[in-house]
Amino acid sequence: MGFWWRPLGVLASVMLVALVLWAASGWVAALGFLAGIQAYVMLRRLWQEYRLSRWLENPDEVTPPDAAGSWGDIFYRLERLQRRQKASRSELSNALEQFEHAAMAVPDGMVILNDNEQIDWCNPASRKYMGLDCERDRGQFIRYLMRQADFLDFLDAADYSRRLVCKSPINRELTLSLQLVPFGVGKKLLVARDITDLERVDAMRRDFIANVSHELRTPLTVVGGFVETLADAPDLPPGESRRYFDLMLDHTRRMQHLLDDLLTLSRLESTDDTLKDEPVNVAELAHALKSEAESLSHGRHRVSLQLDSSAWLKGSLQEIRSALGNLVSNAVRYTPDGGEITLTWRERDGEGIFSVTDSGEGIAAEHIPRLTERFYRVDRSRSRETGGTGLGLAIVKHVLTRHGARLDIQSIPGKGSTFSVVFPAQRLMTAPPSATVIPFPGQGQAAG
Repeated sequence: MGFWWRPLGVLASVMLVALVLWAASGWVAALGFLAGIQAYVMLRRLWQEYRLSRWLENPDEVTPPDAAGSWGDIFYRLERLQRRQKASRSELSNALEQFEHAAMAVPDGMVILNDNEQIDWCNPASRKYMGLDCERDRGQFIRYLMRQADFLDFLDAADYSRRLVCKSPINRELTLSLQLVPFGVGKKLLVARDITDLERVDAMRRDFIANVSHELRTPLTVVGGFVETLADAPDLPPGESRRYFDLMLDHTRRMQHLLDDLLTLSRLESTDDTLKDEPVNVAELAHALKSEAESLSHGRHRVSLQLDSSAWLKGSLQEIRSALGNLVSNAVRYTPDGGEITLTWRERDGEGIFSVTDSGEGIAAEHIPRLTERFYRVDRSRSRETGGTGLGLAIVKHVLTRHGARLDIQSIPGKGSTFSVVFPAQRLMTAPPSATVIPFPGQGQAAG
C-alpha cells in the first residue's frame, strides 16, 4: 500500500473539491475543474516521461530527475537500480581485467576462437608457440594461420578429450601439446603447452631402457651359452672348461660394474641424498689414483703425477674419488700400449684443477658435447672391448654438479685428450692443523 495511498489520497481530495463545486456552482463548474485536473495530470505525465526517456538515453551524462509524488519514487528506484548495475558492471570489469592479466601471464599459449573458428583473443605466449599476434590476427581464421594437416584434422574432429602433439609452426625445435576446451556459448579455447623437455626426458628414458637392456643382454647371452655348453658336455678338458669359466667371470663382472654404476647414478640423482662436506686431501688421493692407474695398466703405460698445489678440497671424498677414478680408468682404457698418462693437481685464478692427460687416439670435436650422456660412446666396439659401461662420465657430471665444479675437455684426434675437473674457489681449503701433509715437488716437477 505504500505506493497507492498517495495517489488515492489525491484522487479523493479532487473528487471532494469537485463535489463541493457542484454543490456551490453547479455541475458545469465541477466538470471544468475535473477537466483541468485531467489536463494537468496528462501534461505532467508527459513531462516526466520525457525526463525519464532523456535520462535513460544518457544515464552517465544527464542528472537523474527529481520529482514529488509517485514519479519521485519511480526515479529514486530507477536511480538505485542504476547504481547497483554500475557497481556490478565495475566488479565484472575488474574480474575480467584480472582474468585477462592472469591469462596474459600464463606460460601456455591460449587462443579464444568463436563459432566460426576466428580468433577473438590470444595471449602473448601464443606468439612464442604459434606465431599469433592478438592485435594483428584478431578476426582471422585459425585455419589460415596454422595450415598443418594434423592440426586441421584435429580441429575437424572437435574431440575435447584428445590432445594433439606436434611441432611448433614457427620453431621446429619446440614440441607442443594442443587441446581444445569448450568456452562460453559456441566458443572454444585452444591451449598450447610446451612439452619439449617432457618429450626429451621420455626419449632419454626410452634410450636408457634400450641401452641397459642391450648392455645386459650380451653378457647374459654369453654366460647362458657357456652354462648350456658345460651342462651338455660335462667331460670337457680342464683347459677348455677353465677358459669358459674365465669368460663367464669376465661377463659377470661386467654386469656387476654396470649395476654398480647404475646404483651410483641413482644415488647421485636422489634429492634426499644431501652432500656432506669433509676435508679431502687431494695430494693423498692423487697418489692413490696413480697407484690405481698403474694397477689397471699392468705396465703397459707410463703413469706420472704432478702436484703443483698443496690445497685440499671440501666435499665428499667418496664421490670425488669416484669421479676422478672414472677419468683415470678411462685414460688407461683408451690409451694404446706404450702411451703416457699424466695426473696433475694445480691452482689457476683461484680455482683448483685436477687434470688427466693421455696420449690416446683423441676425440673428434662433434663428440665432446655428448660425452657425459649415459651410454654415449664414440666407438661402441672399442668401448666394449675395454670393458666400459658407458656411465662413467655421466657419474662424473653428476658428482661435479653436486660440488659446483665443471668438466673441461680438450682433445686433438691422433694426439690425445685432457680431462680437467675445475673446482670453484669456495671448495678449496688449506690443510687442517692435525692433518699429515704430503710434501709435493716444486713447480713443474713430477712426483712418483
